[in-house]
Amino acid sequence: MPARQCSLGRANSFDCQHARGAAPCGDMGEQARIKIESATQLAVFLSNRPGALARVCEELAGAEINIHALSISDTADHSVVRMAVSDPTKALMLLGERGVLALETEVLMIETENHPGVLGQIAHRLANAEVNIEYAYMAATLNSTKGLMILRPDDVEKAQQVLHDL
Repeated sequence: MPARQCSLGRANSFDCQHARGAAPCGDMGEQARIKIESATQLAVFLSNRPGALARVCEELAGAEINIHALSISDTADHSVVRMAVSDPTKALMLLGERGVLALETEVLMIETENHPGVLGQIAHRLANAEVNIEYAYMAATLNSTKGLMILRPDDVEKAQQVLHDL
């Protein structure tokens, strides 16, 4: 199968080095259609031990707080669990009452079509506006038509403005 090329003849979007401010290659895939909203994400600090996450999930479920997205990164002795939940204020209070350290961060929750190139379009658009992506996590099932992305830009408001018409 021959390599796909953008309108400038580049083999793929990684090779495409448009001048700053130029639009991304338009024919590297379908145009992304996204639904974007700001959300409060919790960063929950847990001991890196069996059962720590289970206890937090049980507490949240008992308070009827749904987890929409979750990512875990670990170190030798603790884990940072980033989660977008249905009621972050209630979750923060609940976790604090249980002695669990949790911090709030504003992120973008992006629902998008699930096809190759969507993240590249978003990253390219943000880079052109000089908005840095501090971290992101996403998921979609193999045959799903939609995916969910949690994105932490260094300037949430500017990122929303830059991405609003994607």
